[in-house]
Amino acid sequence: MENAEIWIDKGIDFIITYGPKLIGAILIFVIGSWVINKIIGASRNAMSKSKYDESLQRFLLNLASWALKIFLIIIVISQLGVNVTAFAAVLAAAGLAVGLALQGSLSNFAGGVLIMIFRPYKIGDLIEAQGVLGAVKEIEIFTTKLITPQNKLAIVPNGAMANGNIINYTAEGKIRVDIEIGIDYGEDIKKTKEVLMSVLTANEKVLKEPAPSVNVSELADSSINFAVRPFAKPEDYWDVYFRTVEGCKVALDKAGIEIPYPHLQILKKE
Repeated sequence: MENAEIWIDKGIDFIITYGPKLIGAILIFVIGSWVINKIIGASRNAMSKSKYDESLQRFLLNLASWALKIFLIIIVISQLGVNVTAFAAVLAAAGLAVGLALQGSLSNFAGGVLIMIFRPYKIGDLIEAQGVLGAVKEIEIFTTKLITPQNKLAIVPNGAMANGNIINYTAEGKIRVDIEIGIDYGEDIKKTKEVLMSVLTANEKVLKEPAPSVNVSELADSSINFAVRPFAKPEDYWDVYFRTVEGCKVALDKAGIEIPYPHLQILKKE
C-alpha cells in the first residue's frame, strides 16, 4: 500500500508539474495545425487565381507546409520544456551541409522556380537557349526538355536557362523567314523583285501583316543577291521556308531569269 501511495503521489506531482504544459502543447498543436491549413488553403487559392504553373503550385505549397509544420513542432517541444536551441543548431548545420553538397542542384532548382514564376517560355514554344534550338516539351523543376528540329531530345539545366539569354520565337506569334536568292548581273532587278514577290503572295501561309518584302541585299562577286523576307507563324516556319525556296527557283526559271552558278571552262591547247 505504501508503494502504491508513493506512485500515486508521484503521478499527482507529475500531472501538476507537466499537465498544464502538456495541455498547452496539445492546444498549440491543434490550433497551429488549423492555422497552417488555412494559410495553405489561402495560398492555393491565390496561386490558382494568378495562374501559377500547377507543378510549381504543388511544390511551393508542400515546401511551405513542411516549413510551417517544422516550426510548429519546435514551438510544441519548447512548450513542453525541452531546450530546442541544440536541436535548431543541428538542423541548421544539417541544412548547410546539404546545401553545400547539392550546390549545383540547388542552382537548377532556383532556376526552375524562377522560370515557372516569370514564364519566359511555356510548353510548345520554339526557343533558342544555351546553343540549342527546339520546341519546349517539358518544364521540370531542375531541367527543361526541348525537341530539336532533328527530333532529338535536349535536356538543359534550369540554372543555365535562368541565367542565360533566351530567344522565344513563339512569344510574338510571328517569325520572319530569311532567304537569300541570287541572280545574274545581266538580269532585270525590277522584274526579279516582282517575280519573287508573286511567290510570297501566292503562299497562303505567308502572313499579310507584317507584309513580306524583297530587296537587293548585296552586289556580290558573281550575283545580285536579294533578301526575301516573308513572315509566318512559328509552327509554319519550315513549310514557308522550303516552299519559298522551291517556288523562287521555279518562278525564276519560268520567267527566264538566270540564277548564276560556278562554271568550269576547259581550254584545249592545239
